[in-house]
Amino acid sequence: MRAPVLAPLTVADLDEVAVIEKISFTAPWPTSAYTTELTTNRLARYVGARIDGVLVGFGGIWLMVDEAHITTMAVLPANRRTGVATILLLELLQEARRGGARVATLDVRVSNVDAQSLYRAFGFVEVGRRIRYYDDNDEDALVMTTSELESPTQLAIEAALRTRATERFAHA
Repeated sequence: MRAPVLAPLTVADLDEVAVIEKISFTAPWPTSAYTTELTTNRLARYVGARIDGVLVGFGGIWLMVDEAHITTMAVLPANRRTGVATILLLELLQEARRGGARVATLDVRVSNVDAQSLYRAFGFVEVGRRIRYYDDNDEDALVMTTSELESPTQLAIEAALRTRATERFAHA
């Protein structure tokens, strides 16, 4: 598989985003929410991953003072466990640094163990729980955060993941 090409999401990408949303989430965001995010939310940054011109994944953050909150991440099922999510998350954390964030946080369903595994590989740790956070089924969310984004440990974790992903795509 070719390495994904990353680029900021635009309104023109939203039909493809909607497909990935519907496949990936039990309560997908409506296209209108993404339109607002991309056109009026000055805190929002969204990036898409394309392979051979097809959007295969995307992710977003809100930059709030010194924190980057990961709002969403999704990858088409056929492209999961291939390194696409790793490349996306690496880019989101770089965007967080460019925006002056000190740490990154996120909420993840307690049942989404695959996503939790990815986040833990990036150094995220559980720091709390939001009870009945998700409206569709009252599922709890784990609150996870990184250490300082500029800490040697966090930078080393990301460097190792970047190297592994680069090698994976080079040999695919």
